[in-house]
Amino acid sequence: MENFLSDKWDVMPKHSSEEVLQRWRDLCGVVKNPKRRFRFTANLSKRYEAAAMRKTNQEKLRIAVLVSKAAFQFIQGMQPSDYTVPEEVQSAGFQICADELESIVEGHDVKKLKFHGGPHGISQKLATDPTNGITTESLTRRRELYGTNKFEELEPQSFRVCVWEALQDMTLMILGVCAFVSLIVGILTEGWPKGAHDGLGIVASILLVVFVTATSDYRQSLQFKDLDKEKKKVSIQVTRNGYRKKMSIYHLLPGDIVHLSIGDQVPADGLFLTGFSVLIDESSLTGESEPVMITSENPFLLSGTKVQDGSCKMLVTTVGMRTQWGKLMATLSEGGDDETPLQVKLNGVATIIGKIGLFFAVVTFAVLVQKMIGRKWGEGTTLKWSGDDAMELLEYFAIAVTIVVVAVPEGLPLAVTLSLAFAMKKMMNDKALVRHLAACETMGSATNICSDKTGTLTTNSMSVVKSCICMGVKDLSKYSSSGISSELPDSVVKILLESIFNNTGGEVVVNRRGKRKILGTPTETAILEFGLSLGGDFQAERGLSKVLKVEPFNSTKKRMGVVLELPEGRGLRAHTKGASEIILAACDKVLNSEGNVVPLDETSVNLLKGTIDEFANEALRTLCLAYMELESEFSIKDDIPDSGYVCIGIVGIKDPVRPGVPESVALCRSAGVTVRMVTGDNINTAKAIARECGILTDDGVAIEGPVFREKSLEELYELIPKIQVMARSSPLDKHTLVKHLRTTFNEVVAVTGDGTNDAPALHEADIGLAMGIAGTEVAKESADVIILDDNFSTIVTVAKWGRSVYVNIQKFVQFQLTVNVVALAVNFYSACRTGSAPLTAVQLLWVNMIMDTLGALALATEPPNEELMKRAPVGRKGNFISVVMWRNILGQSLYQFLIIWFLQSHGKTIFRLHGYPDSDLVLNTIIFNTFVFCQLFNEVNSREMEKIDVLDGILDNYVFVLVVGATVLFQIIIIEYLGTFASTTPLTFMQWLVSIVIGFLGMPIAVILKQHFPVEN
Repeated sequence: MENFLSDKWDVMPKHSSEEVLQRWRDLCGVVKNPKRRFRFTANLSKRYEAAAMRKTNQEKLRIAVLVSKAAFQFIQGMQPSDYTVPEEVQSAGFQICADELESIVEGHDVKKLKFHGGPHGISQKLATDPTNGITTESLTRRRELYGTNKFEELEPQSFRVCVWEALQDMTLMILGVCAFVSLIVGILTEGWPKGAHDGLGIVASILLVVFVTATSDYRQSLQFKDLDKEKKKVSIQVTRNGYRKKMSIYHLLPGDIVHLSIGDQVPADGLFLTGFSVLIDESSLTGESEPVMITSENPFLLSGTKVQDGSCKMLVTTVGMRTQWGKLMATLSEGGDDETPLQVKLNGVATIIGKIGLFFAVVTFAVLVQKMIGRKWGEGTTLKWSGDDAMELLEYFAIAVTIVVVAVPEGLPLAVTLSLAFAMKKMMNDKALVRHLAACETMGSATNICSDKTGTLTTNSMSVVKSCICMGVKDLSKYSSSGISSELPDSVVKILLESIFNNTGGEVVVNRRGKRKILGTPTETAILEFGLSLGGDFQAERGLSKVLKVEPFNSTKKRMGVVLELPEGRGLRAHTKGASEIILAACDKVLNSEGNVVPLDETSVNLLKGTIDEFANEALRTLCLAYMELESEFSIKDDIPDSGYVCIGIVGIKDPVRPGVPESVALCRSAGVTVRMVTGDNINTAKAIARECGILTDDGVAIEGPVFREKSLEELYELIPKIQVMARSSPLDKHTLVKHLRTTFNEVVAVTGDGTNDAPALHEADIGLAMGIAGTEVAKESADVIILDDNFSTIVTVAKWGRSVYVNIQKFVQFQLTVNVVALAVNFYSACRTGSAPLTAVQLLWVNMIMDTLGALALATEPPNEELMKRAPVGRKGNFISVVMWRNILGQSLYQFLIIWFLQSHGKTIFRLHGYPDSDLVLNTIIFNTFVFCQLFNEVNSREMEKIDVLDGILDNYVFVLVVGATVLFQIIIIEYLGTFASTTPLTFMQWLVSIVIGFLGMPIAVILKQHFPVEN
């Protein structure tokens, strides 16, 4: 089937162009209900709108920047503005209104900003203290005057809308017209109520189909709404009432003091107050790729942009729909998610089968009409047409339309969405938030996982357990709470505390309860905790010196630095901290055991390198701290020096392996998924952890990033399949590894990342996995799945769910195609042989509902089992409709068709119906009943495509049991009580038993197919 689909039906799991997405839409033919079929696909017109809005923003900002530059040159001679504070703003205790704030930041209006006294002047007019933030008492007034930081969102679809969309089905509309005509003609010819039975039966069936379809769609829309809420949960560090805390960005108000650091998304429009080296990426808002430097001269920060480097304090000025980001988000949210490759592929399959079904429907109608005219010709009544003839012709037309209803598998692409929605909801409970639908199904095909070490394979609960300061190695676990300070010279303790508390991205604060709290990454927290254990006071130490320049930690340079102006005019001092071997290489002096600065000779270097290796072999992360005195002519515009440092010491930080990780790695290996560790840590630390996790084997290769970079293409082709650990890697190394695995080796690659610089690798990978706790907003934005607990075991759970989604959809496709083939064959054969169809319009509508909505509910919501992780991954080129599926489809179809043919030919003899009143009606009821039970037992068969025991775990899926039970109940009601409307008659116990037994025989047939007709997938 897939071989009939051209490459025009192929889309990428992510980043498909608008042209590609439009192309397959244009190819879709025989679509019964476009509103339903394309509901969970991207709204391309809204995307074009968003792109146009970005272009407008880019132009507006470009002009604003040019104007502000020109204005800045004449700023000294400007005239005072004629701005008047509105009365309601003044009475609320503020001195500036929302419109004025919006115009200053969005328009980059330096003139207005200067008039209002710059950022600090505006903070006063907003009644904000730049140190302590806003007070709780003013929150209500601020909300009323300035609005909240919330964006307009699409209202979720109501049940009424779902019903209306289900009614848009073209075939159901035609059947509705047929029912109406049948009703009129029937009443005119046979009177009320007898003449109304056929018409009312079709109407009732249509309403039932619409109600069940709408209910299923409504449940899906609610699931997606819940997931959307989770996706939008973003927190930021804010100071309010003098205390710093994490807060949802949606609670921000003008006047709030926000702390931004590398990787954060700017949560609202605002002004830069203080900070260092702030570089902002505005591409999400303007499309402009060149980052912008934010300083006191250019203090404008725009909502939705991302902090690429540095850190700062920001004053919030404009929120919500007043920002350009708010307006853009409102449009983008209507653009929807890209459709998944399976959705598109199954749309193609549905189109092909739909065309075949349409052909058979037309031929069936033509054959039935020809038989009728032939009969009338023989009777000599060709020109005499009665009401009964019109009703018969109408019934034939209704059957033809219903064949189209059954033949066009509209449910195929929708089953993908149903299965994905179900899996995404369940994965949320398993601590994985899926941001893009396609990631769910792609993860099931993953052949490689490139994982970070810190926080993913390890617990991220770090503590300094060993140190080498003044050339002496100390095991800190053997010391009391006072630490090792008593054994170090006072001058060394002083310089060490100065380094720890000033050269850090973390902070020590006191919360409302008066308890000390450390903010920052786990590494920074461990170092600060070490500083406090030495008897240090964070705030006191920070108050002694003035910070002149900060270079935040960079995963490329693997170091961070700070320049301090020492008190009492004692000059300038630089501190640096980072990867041990890199910092050590930058040192030419060291502190000896007396605390004196001495040259770093070869013996000392070897001792320190040996200490680094010793710590690393014990699976400890190592960091080196160093400092240097700077010349007085150093300018803050200069870079912090790269060499000439004095080595203070080395610390070893313990970060234990997470419980369950070795078992998860072993599970991946048994599932054919290769796990590779990509880390910035020392190679010996990485190897020790990788061995503990079971990642590094005897035949595997551990390599350092700088060595990997130097390899030629030919060497890489040979090396990459063997790489199990890459240490001291840069983001570019990770990106290169992922790119080669995907393109050269055709692997399906999942990559984890948490930092800003991981974004390219997350973007390049088939599945980008961002860390929910340690991950930056930039990493999360680039990712397809967010691992909420940062745990590698959760990644394995995602892979299991991905495989489950893939297999569940295969089960449903197998089931539906079997019904399609049999329904088409039976109706076409019967029309040609007898001039009538054994299944009426009402009966076919019921069958359609069993195989479409109810079948999808039953089969597409099967939970994953352990067996899924014992088979090889599908990979990039696996056929979705496999040979195994075709064997099952054709085997079951042949059995069902032969049974229906046999009943049609010999049913009256077997059930002794000759001379029986309404024998045709009884036989057709038995055929209908048998056909339905064949589908029900085939639904059970479809739970397993290769395994013999299809009943294993059936009770674990309550949805399946409920659907099958409800179908049986409705079938009994239709046969026994709704005969007048459904063209059925009550059956005897024996007739029921035979119908059920024939249906059940499909199960041993399935066993025979699996055992005696083995095929290679």
